[in-house]
Amino acid sequence: MSATLINLIVQLIAGAVGGNAVGAGMKNMDLGALGNTVAGALGGAGGGTLLTALLPMLQGAAGGVDIGQVLGQAVGGGVAGAIVTAIVGLIKNAMAGQTSR
Repeated sequence: MSATLINLIVQLIAGAVGGNAVGAGMKNMDLGALGNTVAGALGGAGGGTLLTALLPMLQGAAGGVDIGQVLGQAVGGGVAGAIVTAIVGLIKNAMAGQTSR
């Protein structure tokens, strides 16, 4: 498997975990299990890709997979997934007329 595909898989999984963590931690931003997972995974992939573009050391070596690179992708994807899920939750609440606390 290429390093790019491994990065994307790590970003998707970490983003989904980050999205579900935000949904569980902040009930007013909860989108439901599927919504948290989808928003988090999309945010993780997008944010992880952006992070990779900004920090080329996270792209990985051509010969193999480095644990530091994988951990960097996981952290970046998880944080980005959490942020996107929180933003989507805020927008959903604003459109529904609810106030966030």
